[in-house]
Amino acid sequence: MKLAILFSGQGQQFADMGQDLYQALPAYQKTIDAANQELDWDLRITDDWLDDNQRGPVAITAMNMALYQALTPLVGCPTALVGLSLGEYAALMAAGTLSFTDGLKLVADRARYMQRAGLQQPGAMVAALKVTPALVAAACQRASAVGAAYPANYNLADQIVIGGDAAGIKAITADLHDHGIKRVVPLDVAVASHTPLMASASEALAYRLRYTTVSAPQIPVISNTTVAPFSQATVKETLVKQLITPTHFAACLERLTAYDIDGVVQVGPGHNLAKFAKQTLPNVRVWSIEDVDDWQTFKQDIEEVSERG
Repeated sequence: MKLAILFSGQGQQFADMGQDLYQALPAYQKTIDAANQELDWDLRITDDWLDDNQRGPVAITAMNMALYQALTPLVGCPTALVGLSLGEYAALMAAGTLSFTDGLKLVADRARYMQRAGLQQPGAMVAALKVTPALVAAACQRASAVGAAYPANYNLADQIVIGGDAAGIKAITADLHDHGIKRVVPLDVAVASHTPLMASASEALAYRLRYTTVSAPQIPVISNTTVAPFSQATVKETLVKQLITPTHFAACLERLTAYDIDGVVQVGPGHNLAKFAKQTLPNVRVWSIEDVDDWQTFKQDIEEVSERG
């Protein structure tokens, strides 16, 4: 079975995240223990880092990688990898482009740069549903008269996340309502990721990446920024751009069709990426794994597929 793996991004963490997996899966436990040793943290104590803007992304990345390490003995090498925003770092680690240690430390530093940029230029984000890119672009242009507003995440053909400052987001929310868009949902964030408000974080990350070794991906990793596979030559430049330009997750999912995949598995907290995949790739089987129940369901399904030959 040809599978693509989707790696969860930020904002989906929950209390006791991964604790049942840690107890049930030796490969998962081994990966989390290695992450704790590398960083001298305890990512198992979720209450301590659940709202920590620096440790949270690292814990999500460690969970993504721990599930990946548990998954591959069961299904073999995946055909392609995609991560949403933060999830791209786990995808690049899984592909061998970033080492486990470098990837975790890079994620921690990236989170710190973003937090600092958010303090310098506080941001807000909303998810607009049942919209078109053209409608959002026009609304952002009108909102720019009073504040900053930019398309940040193209999650589905008709679902776009918009980021900006408080004035811009207030203006674009009213504008979209005036144009018949009923659902404009505020997100619980303090930074406007993937917009020009992250310019200082992007600059800091560019400097930090000078001292990071990257290797050629051993598995194709489709970039949210370019909707093309990362290469060793483009990794650093693309990760720097990722902080200040929109993600195109829906287009990345569509790009997966070129790999003739049979199934998609989201690993890590949350189920949103799997939901996006079901809508974008209706003819492909989709799973998501964030706990032991999900793991058992996936394992049983894969075993049944193998038995059928």
